[in-house]
Amino acid sequence: MNRDEIQAKLIKPSHMINMEDIIREGYPTLREVAQEVTLPLSDEDIILGEKMMQFLQNSQDPVMAEKMGLRGGVGLAANQLGLLKKVIAVLIPNEPEIDEDGNEIAPKEAYKMREIMYNAKVVSHSVQDAAVEGGEGCLSVDREIPGYVVRHARVTVEYYNKEGEKKKIRLKDFPAICVQHEIDHTNGVMFYDHINMNDPWEIKDGMIIVK
Repeated sequence: MNRDEIQAKLIKPSHMINMEDIIREGYPTLREVAQEVTLPLSDEDIILGEKMMQFLQNSQDPVMAEKMGLRGGVGLAANQLGLLKKVIAVLIPNEPEIDEDGNEIAPKEAYKMREIMYNAKVVSHSVQDAAVEGGEGCLSVDREIPGYVVRHARVTVEYYNKEGEKKKIRLKDFPAICVQHEIDHTNGVMFYDHINMNDPWEIKDGMIIVK
């Protein structure tokens, strides 16, 4: 299928993005730089973003994930669907809160971050580095690759939302890491490019370990 055919399939009303739509290592689109989408956004690009978000919601829903055979994800980039467009979706759930008796209760806000981002780019970042405690994974990578994925601890990101409004947000900790992972995809960069393969679990001076 060419890219127009891929997009037409993905945005069909009857289609829900599944693991078969997600390309894996070795597919050239993962190493190519995506193009910025034109503004105002086309209906197709708006629907594409919504379908990507729907995939993330399904992947985090135990019933839907089992039914559709999905791996859980917090982010998805259009490159991972075989499309060279700067479109990413990020869905980071809040952790359950704990009451006085030690019982888990649903958080007041379901999500720490829920955003479809068009033409997202990092415009400034901290000198300090950070990495997720157990390393990172990727829906396009079917193998475990151990090691700290060294990223910026804090970033300022500019992007357009699905209404076509220009936004600028400051992120830190896990949301910052997640958004950097997805923006990397749009630039043809994989998470393991940031791992020191000679010493995968090296902790650099001042580096924050995000739990």
